Parts: sequence; C-alpha cells; structure tokens
Amino acid sequence: DLIAAELGQLRVSPVITAHPTEVRRRTVLDHVDAVGELLGRRAQAGGSPSEEADIDAALRLEILMLWQTAEVRLSKLRVRDEINEALRYYQSSIFETIPALLADLDALALDRLGTVADNPRAISMGSWIGGDRDGNPFVTADVLRLAVDSQAATALGHHLLALHALALQLSMSARLITPTPALADLAAASADASPFRADEPYRRALRGMHARLWGLAREVLDDVPGPAPHAGLPPYTGPDELIADLGVVADSLASHGAGELAAARVVPLRRSIGVFRTHLCGLDLRQNSDVHEQVVAELLRVAGVTDRYEQLDETARVEVLSAELHGGRPLVSPFVTYSELASSELAVVREAASAHARFGAEIIPHVIISKAESVSDVLEQTVLLREAGLVRVEPATGTIASAVDIVPLFETISDLRHADATLTAMLTNERYRQIVASRGDRQEVMVGYSDSNKDGGYLTSQWELYRAQRALVAAAERHGIRLRLFHGRGGTVGRGGGPAYQAILAQPPGSVRGALRLTEQGEMVAAKYSTPAAARRNLETLVAATLEASCLDGEQLGDRAADFDAAMVELADVAIDAYRELVEGHARFVEFFRQITPIGEISSLNVGSRPASRRNSDRIADLRAIPWVFGWSQCRLNLPGWYGVGAAFEAFAVDAQRTALLHEMHDCWPFFRAMLNNMGMVLAKTDLAIGRRYAEALVVDPALRRDIFGLIER
Repeated sequence: DLIAAELGQLRVSPVITAHPTEVRRRTVLDHVDAVGELLGRRAQAGGSPSEEADIDAALRLEILMLWQTAEVRLSKLRVRDEINEALRYYQSSIFETIPALLADLDALALDRLGTVADNPRAISMGSWIGGDRDGNPFVTADVLRLAVDSQAATALGHHLLALHALALQLSMSARLITPTPALADLAAASADASPFRADEPYRRALRGMHARLWGLAREVLDDVPGPAPHAGLPPYTGPDELIADLGVVADSLASHGAGELAAARVVPLRRSIGVFRTHLCGLDLRQNSDVHEQVVAELLRVAGVTDRYEQLDETARVEVLSAELHGGRPLVSPFVTYSELASSELAVVREAASAHARFGAEIIPHVIISKAESVSDVLEQTVLLREAGLVRVEPATGTIASAVDIVPLFETISDLRHADATLTAMLTNERYRQIVASRGDRQEVMVGYSDSNKDGGYLTSQWELYRAQRALVAAAERHGIRLRLFHGRGGTVGRGGGPAYQAILAQPPGSVRGALRLTEQGEMVAAKYSTPAAARRNLETLVAATLEASCLDGEQLGDRAADFDAAMVELADVAIDAYRELVEGHARFVEFFRQITPIGEISSLNVGSRPASRRNSDRIADLRAIPWVFGWSQCRLNLPGWYGVGAAFEAFAVDAQRTALLHEMHDCWPFFRAMLNNMGMVLAKTDLAIGRRYAEALVVDPALRRDIFGLIER
C-alpha cells in the first residue's frame, strides 16, 4: 500500500541547465553520436562480412570527419544556441524514453501490486535555459519568449508528426471492421471528404485530430512546425481534449479485436501527449535577491511608499512589503520611465504571465531566488510577481494566491546554517503562508552544492547540506506543509556530482518523500541523454532511488545518531578552518590560483553564454563555481573535492576509539559512506606530481610557490 501511494504521487524532475561545462561543440557531439550508432549497428550485424565491412567503412569516414573538425568554437554561445542544444535531446532520447518508462512502471505496479499508478507526471523534465538570469545579462524577456516558443514548437511538432504517422498506419476499412459510434463521430467531424478514405474511419478521425491540434498550435505560435492540415477545424482548447479523443480511438480498436494495435500505437502517443503536453517541460525563472532588492526599492520610491527601503532593517522591510501585499493596486505606473534594470525585470515577469496565458501554468512553474537569506528576499519577489498578475490579491476577501512556486535557494555555508530559521520566518508571515496554502500547502526549497563547496570546502559543504535538509524537513513538519527539495548539483564531486543512486539514498530521512528535482548540467546532459539507452538508465536510476528513499528509512541509526552528528560537527569545524586558512587566510592565494590554473583562458572560452564571474572583481567569492572547479581540474589538483578533509580526520582520529567511530560511521551511515566514496574517486584522479610541474612552470615567485603548494601537498 505504501509503494502504491508513493507511485501515485511520485514526482521526479531532472532540470537541464546551461551551466557551461560542456566544452564540445554540437558538431563534435553529432559525430560522436554517429560513431556510437554505427558501433551499435556493428554489434548487431550478425557476423555478415559484407555488412560489417560497410559499417567499418562508414566508421572510418565518420572518424575522419571528427578528426578534422575543430573542437573549439570560434565565438561564444548565445542563449538561443543553448536553448537549441538542449532541445535536441528530446528528439535523440527523451521523447522515446519517458513514455516507455512510465508504461513499464504501470506494468510493474499492476504485476506486483495489483494496481496501476496512472501518474503521467511521475517523470517530467525541467529547464533553466532562457529563464536563468542570475549573472547572465543576455537572458531578457525576448529570450524568455524564444525559449517558451521553442519548447512549445518542439512538443507540438512532435505530437503533430506522430498524429500524421498514426493516420497513415491505421488503415482499417469499415468494410472489414465496425468502429464504435464515438469513433464514427470523430471521423464524420473531420471534414475529410476524400473518396479514397471514405471507408477508412480511423484515418479520417486522426486527420481531423491533426487539424484541430494544428489549429491550437496556430493560436499560440507564430510558426507552426510541419505541414498544414487538410481543413480548418475548431482548435482544441488544450491537450486534454486530444488525449480524450485518442482514448476514443484506443477503445474503438479494442472493440473489434485490435486491442494490441491500440496498446502498441495509440496508448504510447496518448501517454506522450500527457507527459509533454503543449509546453514540453517546465521552464524555471531565476534571479539574484540583490537584483530584486534594487528593483523593488525603485518601485517603492517612485510610487511614494518609501524612499529609503534599502536602508531599512529586516523587520521594517517585511512590514512594508507585507502591507503592499494586502492590496491589489500595482506599484508600476505606465507614465513613468524606470531604470534599465527595473524595466528589464518587469518585462521578464510580464512575459512569464503571457506564457501562462498561452500555455498554462505548467510552462513556468517555479521562480527561484538566488542568495535567499531572509523573508524580505521572498516577499520582494512576490511583489514583482504581483505586478504581472502571477500573484493576485482577491479584492473582496484580501486572500492572496500565486500561480507559481516561489523557491528560495540556499547556497553559502551561512545560508545553509540558517535555512530552517529562514523557512520558519517565511511560514510565520501571514501573507506568505497564504501563498503556500494557495500552492496546495507545498513549499519547494533549493539547496546549492557548488557555492557551498567553494565557500567552505568539501566536507563542511556536504555536512551543512545534509544538516540543512534535515532541519528544513523538521521546520516544514512543524508548519504542516509538504516540503520538496531541489538539488543544484553539478557534474563534478566538488559541485555535488557523483553516483545519483547513492546520493539520493544518502539524503536525510523524510527529505525525499516521493519528490525529487535536481539539475543536470554541462557535459552530464550529453552523457545522460544523448541516447535512449543512456536516458533510460539515468531516469530509471532516479525513479528507483526516489521510491526507495521515500518508502524506507535508509539510515536506521537509532541511538548512534547523536554520536555520529557530534563527530561530523567536529570534523566539519576543523575542515572549514583548514580550507579557509588556505583560500581566505593567505594574502596571495588569488595570485597563486590565477597562475597555477588556466583560469584566464577558461574565462575566455567560447563555452557558454554566461560570464565567468558574477561581477568584475578578483575575489574568489565572486568567481563562479564552474571555472573554480575547472581550473583545479586542469592542473590535476582537484582541490575542491578533498582539501581540508585530511586535516579534519588527522585531528579527530587521535586514538583507537575515535578511529573506530569513523569506521562505524562509514559502515552504517549512507551519507558518510557516499561522501567518502566520492572523495576517494577525486583523490584517485589527483596527481601531485603533475600539480607540482604546473607550479614550477607557472608560479613565478618561488616563495609563493613554496608556501601555498607546500600547504596543498601537506
């Protein structure tokens, strides 16, 4: 019963982002994919010498083209390029894999549990590309519209092509079978008067369905993909009507002995439309809280509410913002010219509202606030959403509701340590609590792996992430809400990477509960979604681990939990001191970092659309986590994945009893074991000899080289 209940509410959502760690060009990836396809064909050639020879010849040509293709781009990617690169994975694997996996999930549930999950949203994709404005000035309202339209065109184009193909396949004649009256009605309403299809009711019905879907696409898109329909019919009002009509087709086929045909051809398409609908995937918006603060301060000043918002303390800010959210009148005046920043941010939320009007709320389901530290950070975002109508105040009752989930992102060590207090303060704010109620008493919170690692080092980051999640779960339970955690993981261990199955099972008890969102970034997108087999393995792993973590307490630490916690606190304190002594305590560390790593070259690579730093400065804190990890990887020191941990263990394991405790933690605690497994992999890739050669060749000052490389070596 528990498994069946979890299946019914399962929500697994990988979110593809444009984080620039994929250095290969799309052209290179296409050649690699072609090689992979040829190798697959060769394995299935059945020992035919002539077929193998043909495949070998094709392989040589493909590799020749790859060998003579430039690996590095001549110019920087634009956001539109990143959008198109992400959408290619739907054609290569995602369209095929998710519906098939859902079908297998239903079949397994029926076989093992005697029930069908019937949960079309069990697996759904997400995206940040075209909506993530944090530090990327190139993401504008126009780019957001391009992203939304590109997603919709991809989904609708896929559905239209599938309907067209199905109309060609279902050639059954009314002279040989008798369709149901409902199917006959669909055929009659198709306006298909061709005498060649007069006795082919399924073809006529599906051509009519194609025409109605094309009409819907024409209403929401400027350019509809695929051929125009045979006739202009009243458009569908949404995908649910099309899904219902496909149900009529499936039922009719089953009525005259063609149920297997319905199961093989119609049901998969029906399931696919249920998953991807007209929007393809949810596109998140993200912006830094500092930007929201500046924009809201300007709006309040121009509207005459207060001209000193930025000087107010947190309590006063919350009072001002809560008062604003008690009324429905807008702050923005059409007769005022606002700053470029405010105008840009307002244009984005208005475009988001337009997307909701065209495609429904599923198209932009979340707005994420980077560097969220307080209730005012969340309420500032709420005020901006109200300006576009995405947050509404009911005039008669004063009730406030939101059309999107408002998601705070806790990234730094300090943010993580105060995350539960921040969430508690949010939920005790009367206006915000009403917003959470309007979202089904559900609150999503994002935790960031990259910046917490850069801020505090590997061990402390891992511990604070674990502890924050556990505290957030407890805070949510106290306030009677359902918490969903969104994991901002990268590909490398220093940015939260590692085997997904282990990572999910290593989460604190109660933190998964049938729902998992996590980012898929950079080169990991190609690794996981370039082929149906890879996509199937990755998505099945996520589903399996989410179910297992939701149904079982994987820790079962009992009375050992307190001892393990105390040990981790002690270890984390020593590790962060050692890490910060190197990164922040040495006056010339930045100089050393810039000389031993190719950070200058990495910053100028034509990899992604975002700048390498959030702002123009030499501070490590302002450097994005990706070039930070990239740099250390290039000189083979991989420092973000291990530095400070050795000092912590050395200080802790001073006798046999404390050493035995560490062994017990490894044997009994999935969190601790996964952390050490990931760090062991990084250490296996770390090569001090190569790092020393980099230092000797590139760090000019021998004293600087001796001091800092000596610390790393020790």
